[in-house]
Amino acid sequence: MPFILSLETASSVCSVALHDDGVIKASSHLYISQSASSKLAVMIDELLKRCDLQPTDLNAVAVSEGPGSYTGLRIGVATAKGLCYALNIPLLAVNTLESLVKKVTPQFSDDVILCPMLDARRMEVYCLLANNKGEILEPTQAKVIDESSFAELLKVQKVAFFGNGATKCKELITSPNAIFLEDVLPSAEQIGELAHNKFKSDKFENLADFEPFYLKDFLIKKPKSSI
Repeated sequence: MPFILSLETASSVCSVALHDDGVIKASSHLYISQSASSKLAVMIDELLKRCDLQPTDLNAVAVSEGPGSYTGLRIGVATAKGLCYALNIPLLAVNTLESLVKKVTPQFSDDVILCPMLDARRMEVYCLLANNKGEILEPTQAKVIDESSFAELLKVQKVAFFGNGATKCKELITSPNAIFLEDVLPSAEQIGELAHNKFKSDKFENLADFEPFYLKDFLIKKPKSSI
C-alpha cells in the first residue's frame, strides 16, 4: 500500500501501470497510434484483473500531465479525473518530460546532461534539461531547433537527447558531445514511480480545476477555400 494506478497517453504509446508502495506490480503498453480513446479503459480493467484488484482498492490515480499530444492528454486526464471522482481518491500529475528523464537516468554518469524531447510541429520540440539525478536545470519549454540549438552547452558538456522529438534534430545537432538515444518513449511505469513520491508528500491536484499541461495553445487549421 498504497496502490497507485498510472496512465500515460501523451505520446503514440498508450500505457497503464500499477504500483504498490512505489514498487511496480504490473504494466501494459500498446504501441498503436491514437489507441487511447478506444483502448485505455479496457487496458485499465485488464490490468486490475491481472493484479486481482478492484477499482475500490486503488488509493490514487496518476496521469501524465504533458506536454505531448493534445488529444492523448485530454483522454488521459479525463479518464483519470473520472476514476478519482467515482472512487473519491486523489489525483496525481507528473510532467511527461520528467518521466522520460526518470527512464534514462540509470544509463548515465554525472557528466551528462539529459534533454528529453517530445515532438511538436515542424522543427519544434517540447524539452527541458536535467542532470542524471532528475534535478531540473532548465524548465519545460517549446523550442524551435536549428544548427545553433544547445551549441554553447555542447561546447563544454555532453548532452543526451531522447524522446520522439529527438530523431528529427539529429541532422541539425551535430556536435561530438551530442548523444542520441533511440526508441525512448514515455511510460506509465515512470509516471507511477514519480507519483509515489508526490503521494507521500500529499501533492494532490484539484480535481475540479486540473487541466493538462499543453504548454502551447491548440491551433485549429482552417480548411483552404476551394474557390
